[in-house]
Amino acid sequence: MHYVQMAKWRRGAFALALAITTFLGGAASAQDLTVGWNPRSGDMWVDTWLGDMNRYGARYPEPFIDEMVRYHNAPRALVVDLLQTRHWAPGDVYYACSLASVLGRPCRYVVDMYEADRGQGWGVVAQRLGIKPGSPEFHRLKKGFVPTYDRWARPIDLDDDLHRAYPNRGKGKAVTHGKPGRSAAGRGPDTHGGKAEAHGAHKGTGKGNSKASGKENGKASGKGNSGKGNGKG
Repeated sequence: MHYVQMAKWRRGAFALALAITTFLGGAASAQDLTVGWNPRSGDMWVDTWLGDMNRYGARYPEPFIDEMVRYHNAPRALVVDLLQTRHWAPGDVYYACSLASVLGRPCRYVVDMYEADRGQGWGVVAQRLGIKPGSPEFHRLKKGFVPTYDRWARPIDLDDDLHRAYPNRGKGKAVTHGKPGRSAAGRGPDTHGGKAEAHGAHKGTGKGNSKASGKENGKASGKGNSGKGNGKG
């Protein structure tokens, strides 16, 4: 009996050790995904937000994959393969499919080109595809970040170039950061509340005047009737 219990304990200990090793291996792989990762797009703002996409895509893979499939014409099987089998960073997946969308090319075409010259960074690949920093195509590429982040309801800070492209963003109802109308709606109740208070004060004054007038009229009528009665007697 004692031998059976020891055997069970050893099997349990082995299974636990295996689970811990697997977990640590997975954590290391996830960490290796972004440690030292540098997209080298040629634009600091783009590099920053591609890095943020790594965090979003790792935490919320399904919305990330849906975005690539629905809005960037990427085959779902390809996106899943890049993320899970080839261990691409989400930021790289997004940029490959975004470049392809701007060019009207299949996402796989850009993926293959990037894998052939991966060590040179996205800036070199984009220029080989005819997209240079400052060009209209590159501007479209940057603008595409904003609706993507809006669909994810994730805040994004704009640089000067994008502020010119979205001049009303951050003003009134145009403030979205992924949640359209939230800021405007947040201010709405304050404004309406102020009006409600004003109306309330006005109604209160009116009631007060009405009551006062009623009392005064009542007293006046009473006095008048009393005076008439005394006079007749």
